[in-house]
Amino acid sequence: MVDFAVNGFSGTKLTGARLRIAVAVVCATGMIVAVMQTVIVPLISDLPAMLHTSGTGASWALTITLLVAALTTPIAGRLGDMYGKRRVMVLEMACVAVGSAICAVVSTIVPFVVGRGLQGAGIGVIAVGISILRDIAPATRLGASVGVLNASIGVGGALGLPVAAVIAEHLSWRALFWTCGVVAASAFAALLLLVPESSVRTGGKFDIVGAIGFGAAFTCLLVPLAQGAQWAWTSPVTVGFLAAFVVIGGAWWQWEKRASSPLIDLSIVVQKPIMLTNLVSAATGFAFYAFQIAPIQLLMAPPEAPGGVGLSMVLASLVMTPVGVVMFVSSSTNGRVLARFGPRRPIFVGMAVVSAGYLVFLAALVGKWHVGAVSVMVAGALIGAGLGTVFSSMPALIMQLVPQTQTGEANGVNALLRNIGTSSSTAVVGMVLTASTVTVRWSGGEVEHPTTGAFTAAAIIVLAVCAAAFACAVAIPRSRVF
Repeated sequence: MVDFAVNGFSGTKLTGARLRIAVAVVCATGMIVAVMQTVIVPLISDLPAMLHTSGTGASWALTITLLVAALTTPIAGRLGDMYGKRRVMVLEMACVAVGSAICAVVSTIVPFVVGRGLQGAGIGVIAVGISILRDIAPATRLGASVGVLNASIGVGGALGLPVAAVIAEHLSWRALFWTCGVVAASAFAALLLLVPESSVRTGGKFDIVGAIGFGAAFTCLLVPLAQGAQWAWTSPVTVGFLAAFVVIGGAWWQWEKRASSPLIDLSIVVQKPIMLTNLVSAATGFAFYAFQIAPIQLLMAPPEAPGGVGLSMVLASLVMTPVGVVMFVSSSTNGRVLARFGPRRPIFVGMAVVSAGYLVFLAALVGKWHVGAVSVMVAGALIGAGLGTVFSSMPALIMQLVPQTQTGEANGVNALLRNIGTSSSTAVVGMVLTASTVTVRWSGGEVEHPTTGAFTAAAIIVLAVCAAAFACAVAIPRSRVF
């Protein structure tokens, strides 16, 4: 049996019903914030009319959530290590509730984007939740608890799409956001009442300069990744943002190396096992979001379009649910695998399974049996199984390699890399799919739809990313704690 609490003070542990209830509440918060990432997808085509804005303006309603999530997650992890993990989780769920309420009542793009940004601030709950589980769960239950939390994230992301589609279609988009607000407020109360505060603290002063530099640097990276396709990748604005990222990021790196109490301990980040694990995390974010972007376009495309299936949003969303369901099963059952083999082996095996899922999708694109509900469900099941295994194994590996007082910080950086992978996927896959399109007549009008070649190219790119992640996972050094 692997002891996951191997590095640092273990703190007071919960047992029995108290542990089960606390784990259930933490997992519920993870599921809720995961839903926030996909809840807006059914509304994307209607946002310009809803909010009296252009398509470019409406795109910020999706971009801002990913941006704020990436920027706040490492900061939340550090604050949780310093001042209390439950305290930070409660604050983040308050942001989600307030942001949802704002989105429910406004009718213009600027306050709506503010509300979506507040929803994105809640994503850090996942990294902080993993850290608090390390503090309150016994070593023998930690692997299973973290696995269930990661599983809930997959389920939340997958079920958010069909649930949002049903509410928006049969009630209204305002009812959708009011529902999000009520659920987030309920999680806020449950955290206060049912989850104990961790006694583990790292101490020190919060690195305000480092936080500002981090925010500025990664804003300059993530904004062009999200908007580069619309701005043009060679435009002065895009190039200027990326150049600013290099300059500000370099200055921030030097500051963090010299700071007495840095926002991110770079001596841990550059350790080979941690660095390779974070690269795998970026690849999983890329692979997961690419599958959210590409197949659903084929499923919802008119039959006249290349590869089009012609399903409604609700039916297409249901076809995509095996990704989350299988991710839940593989994550929640991976604790036994971790206990026997340690986290290194499941990571590269999981990436191999993800690659197999994309091979199925690619075969459907170029083979004789074509893309359809069955092929997407099979590919999604494989991708969900692989990602669930990897998602639940990476925190276990990180927790073995960092002190307990830095768990939130380390998991926050890992989540940051996953968010960067997600943003990169949005940019790269979106650019590939829009580079080659055909005009299709449908419902009395004309729509632009990506060609089969564009989907094939996107699948090949994701496979290359998965292959690189597999190589990184295999290269993770063996350790005595595995």
